[in-house]
Amino acid sequence: MKLFISLYLDQDVSVVMAAFLRARHFEVLTTQEANRIGSSDAEQLSFAVQNKMALLTHNREDFEKLFREYLYTGKKHHGIIIAQQKLPQEIVRRLLKILNTVTADEFENQIRYI
Repeated sequence: MKLFISLYLDQDVSVVMAAFLRARHFEVLTTQEANRIGSSDAEQLSFAVQNKMALLTHNREDFEKLFREYLYTGKKHHGIIIAQQKLPQEIVRRLLKILNTVTADEFENQIRYI
């Protein structure tokens, strides 16, 4: 059983968010740190799955399609969080509501909008 959600930040998410989340002791990996800039959205989600991480993105349209694809084909993922374009501090505030109340196991195969 995994308690805390680990996050993989898509390349469209500000790397400043990683610092804010790490200051709150969450495990975070950015696309830049993983040397995955330029990878397709499907490759980004696959990487997050391989690393047992939920994916945080601003790219609603593409990741909703991937979510449906995973759902219909029975593929497992560790969660997708789609954030509106806001200041990093505001996104972190909204994100913490999920991270502080939902376990990693509960978040499996879920999609949330913040």
